[in-house]
Amino acid sequence: MIYDNALVAALIVIVVGFLPTEIWRWLAVVAGRRVEAGSELFHWIKAVATALLAAVVGRLVFMPTGALAEVPLSLRLASVGAGVLAFLLIRRSVLAGVVAAQVVLLGGIWWLGIH
Repeated sequence: MIYDNALVAALIVIVVGFLPTEIWRWLAVVAGRRVEAGSELFHWIKAVATALLAAVVGRLVFMPTGALAEVPLSLRLASVGAGVLAFLLIRRSVLAGVVAAQVVLLGGIWWLGIH
């Protein structure tokens, strides 16, 4: 069978999965060069990106799937809260927020003995 060949399988993944999305990324880079940082279009794009990120985080917190579904809602909310607090306290550092949220989440999972 043709799928037994690892090279053919890798090429299928690249052609079907990678290239279609990569084209849009490059088009966004080209179009983004023409958008000025203070323009209304820039503010609209930033608002849409922020809303999409908030929706993803909300879905992960309130409607998790997989292993995260076993984690109590209170721990997921505490993790988000710790991340936001660290972000605000440490000079609006995204890295600090992500690390704090992960520490609280993983520490809580360990403390509760969730496997």
